[in-house]
Amino acid sequence: MGVDAAGKADINFYFDPICPFAWMTSKWVRIVQAQRDYTVDWRFIALRLVNSHIDYDKHFPEGYDAQHTAGLRLLRVAAAARAAHGRDAVGRLYAAYGARIFDTAPDAGREPGWQGTPEVASAALAEAGLPTTLAEALDDTSWDMELQAETDEALSLTGKDVGTPILHFEPPEGVAFFGPVISRLPDEEGAAVLWDHVVGLARFPGFAELKRSLRERPQLRSFGITEAETGKTEDWHGGSRRLKK
Repeated sequence: MGVDAAGKADINFYFDPICPFAWMTSKWVRIVQAQRDYTVDWRFIALRLVNSHIDYDKHFPEGYDAQHTAGLRLLRVAAAARAAHGRDAVGRLYAAYGARIFDTAPDAGREPGWQGTPEVASAALAEAGLPTTLAEALDDTSWDMELQAETDEALSLTGKDVGTPILHFEPPEGVAFFGPVISRLPDEEGAAVLWDHVVGLARFPGFAELKRSLRERPQLRSFGITEAETGKTEDWHGGSRRLKK
């Protein structure tokens, strides 16, 4: 069952296609979605708009401006796809974006911001079964008002001191939270356990934050992780941990 025209779903997932942690979390959510028969409305939060007031040269590593701008460009295309082909088109397009941006080996010859090029957008649109002419929206700033409104909507659920993704479970009354930030996928049983733990914690009215800064890089091919290594999943069922071969 797909998402209706009004966007009513079990989970609202706010993403920027340039964020590797949002991509990893989205892969986990898709596993849970299949297990629980949830509907997911894939919504927009633009990191470039969130940080529009910040001097990138002073506050971000080199290349972040170009990457965040690439994410904004891809979101314009996604907004155009949603307007013309319905809300379910966004999930297909996001999957195609992520496969090209994060699930391929790194290429040192690429310029910062390569993710927001017409070539990437057109290939993703074709894979998602959408017209490649939608790539014309990359530079169409008329979509930015809609993207800003949806970004504001996402931040209203959690507060502004967060990143991507933002999840809203059982909207409009249900719980919303930033993340979880995960660097690798659990196996299918672990995916369900992790979901129940996260939602259970978020449902406690007094819960605000649980965080640790020390973490590994996302286990994605774009970070130099080999395909064989990304194929390893952790058996994690709430207690024991062992690495599957």
